[in-house]
Amino acid sequence: MSKKIIMIIIGTILGGISGYLYWNYIGCSTGSCAITSVWYKSTLYGMFMGGLLFDLIRDFLK
Repeated sequence: MSKKIIMIIIGTILGGISGYLYWNYIGCSTGSCAITSVWYKSTLYGMFMGGLLFDLIRDFLK
């Protein structure tokens, strides 16, 4: 695999873990939050943002 794909996969995994931990420890107490009210939405958002961030970091370091 290329380095770009590996960086995106690593970012996606770390972002998913971060999104789940955010939901678990901080989350939304009222249940009316669009992203953080349900664990899978928070996890998917974290995965998306982690993949974007690591792709951006890889481009910046290059």
